[in-house]
Amino acid sequence: MTMSISPTMMRIEAMRQIRNPYTLAFTLGMPVAMYLLFGASMDYGAMSAGHGNVKFYVMVSMAAYGTAVAMSSLTSLAATEAKQGWGRQLAMTPLGTAGYAVTKLLTAVAFAALAVLLVFAAGLATGAEASDAWRWWASAGIILGIGLIYGLYGLGVGLFFNSDTAAALASISMTFFAFFGNVFIPLDGVMLDIARFTPLYGFVSLSRWPLNEGLLTTGQTDELWMSGLNVIVWLAVFAVLVVVGVKRSRTRR
Repeated sequence: MTMSISPTMMRIEAMRQIRNPYTLAFTLGMPVAMYLLFGASMDYGAMSAGHGNVKFYVMVSMAAYGTAVAMSSLTSLAATEAKQGWGRQLAMTPLGTAGYAVTKLLTAVAFAALAVLLVFAAGLATGAEASDAWRWWASAGIILGIGLIYGLYGLGVGLFFNSDTAAALASISMTFFAFFGNVFIPLDGVMLDIARFTPLYGFVSLSRWPLNEGLLTTGQTDELWMSGLNVIVWLAVFAVLVVVGVKRSRTRR
């Protein structure tokens, strides 16, 4: 009888990732450091932004970035492990393939939630403010809910590339998307127009919605339907990436 989930494997996987300096630095440490750099340490951090201040605006952005990195990098590792023959190993254990996938996904979600918690804790400690408590919870919920789509991206990357490069490529590409997606620094003009088509733009825009309702620090406004459409389109692109990756990995066998 196969198991749908393994608490033992979840514990082992979590400890393995906690001991991984790469995971600690890029998944957990970097989002906090970026918030402190671009939000808490800046004079403009206390300025008003929507229903809060700029520190809250930056905090939400970095928490969303951390979630995208956690989901994409950890699921890319799961995909590469599966390609390396974990299916044959699982056949000798009570844990089935579905259980293995669920365990890996839950581990990625747990680290994404930890990244959000750490960034929000840093924001709370350094003066990030919102007019109502529910805006904190709403932003965190949107981040963790929509952030699941980057698990698909990680799977696709893991299926296309080998284990030595998949996780690094997933996180590095997310950093690239963040720089050009109006996440790290405010963009304007043509750069902002381009940013609206990038993979992180709609996700981060919706994550900020409880605070600013689409109003950017540059004075421009995002339409709710445009941000939602961006997420839907990239969800479809990531799903296609996974399907193509699965077919490609099967042809290599």
